[in-house]
Amino acid sequence: MVSSHPATDIVSTPTGPGRPESYFVVSNPEPEEVSGVTVLFAGHSQTKPGHQLGPKVVDHYLLHHVLAGQGEFSSGGNVHRLSAGDSFLISPGELVRYASEPADPWMYRWVAFRGDGSAPLLAAAGFTSGAPVIRAGTSLRPGRHIRAIEQAFRSRSLSASLQASGHLQLLFAAYRDARSAEEAGGGGPATPPQIEATVRQAIQYLSTQYAEPISIELMAETLGYNRAYLSKLFKRETGLTPVTFLLRLRLDKARRMLRERHDLTTAQIAASVGFQDPLYFSKQFHRQYGESPTEYRSAVKKF
Repeated sequence: MVSSHPATDIVSTPTGPGRPESYFVVSNPEPEEVSGVTVLFAGHSQTKPGHQLGPKVVDHYLLHHVLAGQGEFSSGGNVHRLSAGDSFLISPGELVRYASEPADPWMYRWVAFRGDGSAPLLAAAGFTSGAPVIRAGTSLRPGRHIRAIEQAFRSRSLSASLQASGHLQLLFAAYRDARSAEEAGGGGPATPPQIEATVRQAIQYLSTQYAEPISIELMAETLGYNRAYLSKLFKRETGLTPVTFLLRLRLDKARRMLRERHDLTTAQIAASVGFQDPLYFSKQFHRQYGESPTEYRSAVKKF
């Protein structure tokens, strides 16, 4: 469909069934690597009935998002039936073939990119060598972000590469959100990977917010879960309730500060790790470690 060095052009001719055929592609005016990725070109097309590309290979990543119509994408010995809302990824050096339905040909947008930073972004979005297709459903975001990349290149702006890189990352975020929504809407119980991901999010939240006046209710609301449900998952995975985990996390941080920050008072350290009441802090510290904060600090100084 497109070469490694495409020229900007547009064609419109009658094709029989469906809409007129059209093709448009625009290259990055000044390709620049941003965060390990260079966005090369973007475009869109209304294919003709039975339009087919390949078998062929390309030397970059080429991502298509289907806006309308139907067709097939063949990769790695697998054939995928694709329609509006679906996206397919062609990886460098991979032998692929894709073709539109004769009665309902594809309309799609595409973007090409390369760089060492591409693989981690694609993996985060959900694309892998064994899963080159993501179904975004009714979400309009993928098409809009590819269109924005195309518009950035058409503007010939000096910031075109930065704009394109930003929209490429937002494109991957849209795919990740679509995948999460599909998993959440499955109607069945949470799978082990989903549970692990949920608990990781909770641990990350507590590990970054422990010094703030947070609550488990606030954490659950922030992550989009019922408190009782989240607490149940958390204890199942860690053996601790979120409340106990947060308490131990704060005490562990306080103990480190007692060893390393002799310029701070016990009350200042308590406040620094999220305890608003120094007496409550001392009580919990003694319960956990068998000595008061002051006694612990004095013992540490002797060594």
